Amino acid sequence: MKQPAAPTRPAAARPSFSGFGAVLKAHANGVDAEAAPRPKDSAASRTAADLAMERYAVGHDAAFALVYDALAERLLAFLRRKLGSVTRAEDLVQQTFLRMHRARGTFVSGSAVLPWAFAIARRLLIDELRRSQRNGLAGAHAIAEQGKQASSDPGAQALLEADDVARRLQLGLATLPASQREAFELVRLEGLSLLEAAQVLGMTVQAVKLRIHRASVALRGLLSAPADEEM
Repeated sequence: MKQPAAPTRPAAARPSFSGFGAVLKAHANGVDAEAAPRPKDSAASRTAADLAMERYAVGHDAAFALVYDALAERLLAFLRRKLGSVTRAEDLVQQTFLRMHRARGTFVSGSAVLPWAFAIARRLLIDELRRSQRNGLAGAHAIAEQGKQASSDPGAQALLEADDVARRLQLGLATLPASQREAFELVRLEGLSLLEAAQVLGMTVQAVKLRIHRASVALRGLLSAPADEEM
């Protein structure tokens, strides 16, 4: 099935990101996408995004604004947490939307767009990590370095303690088997439902629940241990 060309004419509204996704969001066939009503809760947002993706899949370019608004920030947060770089994360967000555009004709009516988008972003992330040979401790090292620069006043001390918990969580996640870590991150950190995470990972809901349980037990033990006993 031949895909329609990507819309390129920007409207007056300023997009949240630069790049391909922003261009698509700004273009709405003369329709002011920013004037469209926005859903107020996450459940409604997902439903609106699914319906918008169905319209976008059959050529209604204006519908992309809702898809973009519902997914961009969540994809960016997911990729930024993994890469430790806003710039690299934004680049992968744009690549994700580009692949979604190219494959929009294959989107199945009635399905959910969120796990589909996350699955695309995850594949791009794996390729990026392989290319750059980054390891899972990069984010934790960055947090630890920030902590060294903090002052010793009470407010800063509270931030240091919070940073220490975050650092230990990152270190703990890095020790988990990849299958447990990914399931835990998608549900507990990214806010996907069990069904959505199962669709992203290509496994059953029960398998996702089991992996999250095992990850939670392991992390609970690591976080409750004294700092000088960790790993």
